[in-house]
Parts: sequence; structure tokens; C-alpha cells
Amino acid sequence: MEGDECSFPPDSSDDLSQRGSVASSATLSRAQDVLIYLFGETAVHLTVEGLGSVPVQELGRIVRETIHIPESAQDVFAFWLTSPLLELQLKAKHQPYKLCRQWQDLLYRFTLASEEDISQDEPCLQYRRNVFYPKSKELQIEDDGVLRLLYEEARNNILTGRYPCDPEHWTSLGALCLALDEGTGLDNEKLTAIIKEKKLSSFLPAHVAMGSGGLFSTLRGKSSRQAGLEQNLLEEYRKISTSAGEPPETTQLLHQYLNTCHTLPYYGCGFFFGEIDKPVQGLLQRHVLLGLRFSELSWDHSYPEEEGDSHILWLEFDGEEDGTPVNKLLKIYSKQAELMSGFIEFCVELKSASEGGASAESDREAGLSQQPGGQDGSNKNGRGGRRGMLRRQSSVVCSRVHSLNTISYVDNGKEIKRLKPKRAASFFNRQATAPSYSAVQVTESLEQG
Repeated sequence: MEGDECSFPPDSSDDLSQRGSVASSATLSRAQDVLIYLFGETAVHLTVEGLGSVPVQELGRIVRETIHIPESAQDVFAFWLTSPLLELQLKAKHQPYKLCRQWQDLLYRFTLASEEDISQDEPCLQYRRNVFYPKSKELQIEDDGVLRLLYEEARNNILTGRYPCDPEHWTSLGALCLALDEGTGLDNEKLTAIIKEKKLSSFLPAHVAMGSGGLFSTLRGKSSRQAGLEQNLLEEYRKISTSAGEPPETTQLLHQYLNTCHTLPYYGCGFFFGEIDKPVQGLLQRHVLLGLRFSELSWDHSYPEEEGDSHILWLEFDGEEDGTPVNKLLKIYSKQAELMSGFIEFCVELKSASEGGASAESDREAGLSQQPGGQDGSNKNGRGGRRGMLRRQSSVVCSRVHSLNTISYVDNGKEIKRLKPKRAASFFNRQATAPSYSAVQVTESLEQG
């Protein structure tokens, strides 16, 4: 598996206008300072000769030498250009300096941000997990430095809510954070003091630690809830401290944290922004709405036909209406639909290439997790003998197809006259062991779903 692949199409930096991307030869050749950000509120400060023309591959070598990452782990991490408006994983051939100069072009192409927001947005260069690195290989890593970087990234995604999880997950993960930060074997008095000093938000997701708040919450109720969360955290911490005859080593705790995160279907996924049609009289909450494996979907990306139209990513998958098997179409409106389609296509190719090997991990999942105005990647949880926990309707990580506004049609397409899906085989006859993939073909514009 190549670690230099990118989560956006190969031409994304080749066909852009060159506004602001050409610097003088003197600027490109002289030594310049660059900050490369890591998770955990740290950054690597480098002085690089000829920064303007240094490719990602060479910059990666310099960073690994600086922070002592072994060559065996070079595929674990990748460089990303990130801002609140856009996140892009770079290829080995990309030159970060030039892409930073083209950032506004990328924002105009892949976001709906206003001109004012685009003019003020500035990306940072991050060194973080390669989205194509398989989870199975993470389990084999023993280097504390590599594990620590993976842990800090996962921890950030848990605390910020990017990885939604259930109470049993956030409590155990919070206790592991406490053990990694402060060590094991501390008494309750010391632990309570540490939690109050650092605040619960250092160990639990922000929406959990802060609660619903607002005018309708009383100080007494909030205090009682905080006390309950602290007690649960302390009890879970005690399990870590007494689970073995001797205190667990740091490597063991890091592995335990990452292994717990691996049970979340969206761990290590790429994330994109988009919008979906709101269900009639329905509310979208912060749960996973849909999770699909690539063997369970077909997809297509359609470009705007007229000014004002949207880029659309179409997801087609099996469903049921009143006991009758139907095909369902979900429309995701997004200027990043092109990125999503390219990402899916490459992951499908990876899966096909790895079948017969460690195919379970390269079967990267695509999905949808609701956030205000956005979608996130996730897995299908109700098929293929997935974990029972993910099938619980009380879990935040199970699918809620009933909460989606989808287009349904039967195999012959009669229910939607203007839709004529074209695919290599019927969804109802497709074999899971040897799936056939094809994009949904739309001959005319569909009605709004």
C-alpha cells in the first residue's frame, strides 16, 4: 500500500490558475523557516533550503529524522494542508509551499466559503496519520514515538467529537488518557484534584464534559452530573491500575487506546463537508446516519448542469420499503463531491488489489455521519457479522436510514420514471465475496429528494 497517495484527484494542483504560485528564484532557493504541526499542541520548527521547490517526499525524510520516526514507519503518516474550510492529504510529489500559494484557488474549487472567508483563511501544514494506512499494521507498531503521535491524533478526534462514541467508550478512553498523562496508581484524592485542575474536557468529549447547558440547566443538576462523570472516570481508571499484577507500560496503554478506537467504524477515515436533504418534520442529530462498505454501494459524481446547480455525490444501496426490497439513492450536495468520488474509487482499487491478503482492513468504509451542514465517513454496521454493539439503536454509531430523505425505487425503476440506473449486475444478485462496482448513471435531472 502506497503511503503517498492523496485524498484528492491527481489534477487538483495541476490545472489550477497560477495566481500567487510563482515566486522569484531567489525566494525559492534561500533557506526558509517552516512550522509543521503535530497533534498534541506541538510543532516541528525546520529551516529548509529551497523550501519553495521541496516535495513532500523530501520534507517527510527531514521531519522523520528530526522527531526520530523510524524509516519502517514512513507510510504511517502523511502531510496535510488543513484549515477550518478544507483538509487535503498531499501526495509525495506535491510541493507544499506552492500549494499554500494556491490555497485560495483550492478553496474556490472545493468549498462554498464566502470571498471574505476565503481571503482570510490560511492553511497549516500538518504531519498526521495517512488515511490509507491499514489499522491492522498499527497493531504491529511498537515504537513509542509513533504510537504517541497516533494516540494524540485519535485523542483529539475523540475530544472534539469527530469520532462519536458511546459512554462506555468515552469513559474507558478518558481513563486511559488520565493514566497516560499522570501515570497509574494514584489515589482518589490526587486523581480528583487533577481532574478538577485540568477539567473533564481534557479527558472526555466536549459535549459530554460540558453537558447541554443553557438556560434550562440548573447549577445543582450540572454539579451532580459532573460528579457522576468524575466518579465513572475514577472507577475506570482503577480498573486500569489493578487489571494486572504490575502497572501497565506506556506502550501497552497506547495500544489499548488505539485498539479501542479501532472499534469505531470511522477511525482513520477521510472527512468531507456536504449537505443532504432534510427529512420532512425530521431532526438530524449527532449520530451516524448511514454506514456502507464499498461492497454494499454504487456511486456516481455529477457536475452542475447549470449555474447555481450543485455538485452531487450519489450513493446507491439496498433498502426496504414495507417489506419490499428496494434500491435507495442518497444525494450529497458538495463541492467536494469530486474528492469523495476519487477517494472511493481509489479505496475500491486498493481493496481489489489486496483481496486474498489483509483485505478486511483495506475494505475501507465510506459513509455518512451527521454534523451541522456536513457528512463524515463511517462503516455499515448491520451486515457481515459486525459487532453487536454497533447494531444497538441506542448507540451513536449505528445507521439510521429511516432518518434520511432518500429516493427509493424497485429493480425495474418504474417508481421513478426518469431514473435509469445502469450497473453490471443487480444489487439484489450481487455476491458479497466478489462484488462488481459501477457508477449510477443518471440520464436526466432527478426531482429533489
